[in-house]
Amino acid sequence: MKRILVTGGAGFIGSHLVERLLNQGNEVLCLDNFFTGSKDNIVHLLDHKYLEVIRHDVIEPVLLEVDEIYNLACPASPVHYQYNPVKTVKTNVLGMINMLGLAKRTHAKIFQASTSEVYGDPEQHPQTESYWGHVNPIGIRSCYDEGKRIAETLCMDYHRQSGVRVKIVRIFNTYGPRMAINDGRVVSNFIVQALQNKPITIYGEGQQTRSFCYVDDLVEGFVRMMDNTEDGFTGPINLGNPGEFTIMELAQKVIQLTGSSSVIEKMPLPPDDPTQRRPDITVAQEKLNWEPIIMLEQGLIKTIAYFDDKLSRENFA
Repeated sequence: MKRILVTGGAGFIGSHLVERLLNQGNEVLCLDNFFTGSKDNIVHLLDHKYLEVIRHDVIEPVLLEVDEIYNLACPASPVHYQYNPVKTVKTNVLGMINMLGLAKRTHAKIFQASTSEVYGDPEQHPQTESYWGHVNPIGIRSCYDEGKRIAETLCMDYHRQSGVRVKIVRIFNTYGPRMAINDGRVVSNFIVQALQNKPITIYGEGQQTRSFCYVDDLVEGFVRMMDNTEDGFTGPINLGNPGEFTIMELAQKVIQLTGSSSVIEKMPLPPDDPTQRRPDITVAQEKLNWEPIIMLEQGLIKTIAYFDDKLSRENFA
């Protein structure tokens, strides 16, 4: 049994990871300040004898004894990370320093949930881990994009300077149950709008592309990366689904699967919105023997069922 800290453990992805680690027989400390995380995501786990929930903000130091740390603490949707951009930077920088300090003191292995946003609006397609990115350092998304980039820098500096065992994963668009209804991400937006027969809003002509990975596939990649024993293998490593879809194709697929009467409504393209996003997962295939197995339609059906139930229960419809 390992004692594992998951920061952001009540969030969309974090809660799935907490559940997976508990099911593997570990003791899990779920740390969250509940800014974007929700107790609803972990309420079914609260009676588990090996789960401890800690309300705490990672920008403040915390004294714990752990074997492994998964650092997922950070708002991940533009609506949330742009709400308080200075706090987003603090979470990425101060939070990362605090978690790396904890890892250094306890000799714990630490996993950093980075993002495909470190590539910015990429000039390379698909994106490989060796690509340094094309990021606007002073734009409205910079608090997140550059925050995650400096978090990777800190990981590697602690690794080189102090021997901290780090694992860096760059997450591409992920979806599934427990996404927040109002988080502003494209999959949840489209599903909620479709279930309510409201206009589905796309930005520009909807020809920008994204690659959508179902959350169970992503968590599998997380665990394989953390458990990888290859000496000195830190990443970064891309985790995502290499299947590429336009935003218009996604909107049409959601309308079809929900049987919605929604119409598509076009809105102005926001600043710094990437035009293409697709991971090259060759390294994950070679190092982790990992690739996603849940296809988009299969995952959307599960996600739609979740939101349909949630909307019914919470009377948002």
